[in-house]
Amino acid sequence: MAEIKDPENTILMELKDGTVTIELLPDVAPEHTKRMKELARAGEYDNVAFHRVIDGFMAQTGDVQHGDMEDGFNIRMAGTGGSSLPNLPAEFSKLPHDRGTLGAARSQAPNSANSQFFINFKDNHFLNGQYTVYGRVISGMEHVDAITRGEPPANPDRMISVKVAADA
Repeated sequence: MAEIKDPENTILMELKDGTVTIELLPDVAPEHTKRMKELARAGEYDNVAFHRVIDGFMAQTGDVQHGDMEDGFNIRMAGTGGSSLPNLPAEFSKLPHDRGTLGAARSQAPNSANSQFFINFKDNHFLNGQYTVYGRVISGMEHVDAITRGEPPANPDRMISVKVAADA
């Protein structure tokens, strides 16, 4: 278990194999950090599927509109929705998309991030400056590496629960 320096800006994501601890970066991306904590505190991320998991690239989740349904239709739709909250402005920085970083998923429009995010399986520097980096895995990356692959996976893994460490 990682040492948590700032519980208010740390996310505890429970996966099938264990806990992933994510340090959020409010100094780099304050609006994205705030949104993740807001959705986590509302329970919006609980039971949401990893709907796009590409080996050697990243695992994407966070479609709170479609990603928590058990039927195949909603899993196929996952990736097309967000939350009921407005989209976020891009908060691009010089932080690289290294292994274990959290990036904001979005459409082609830079200011379209909402609730979806991805965790990089490896350094993906071709994404630098194009997607907001707003967190990094500080422990439990082996659990991220174990997420079932697919676009969408036939039996997707889910975020069992997502909590702000200060509330846990």
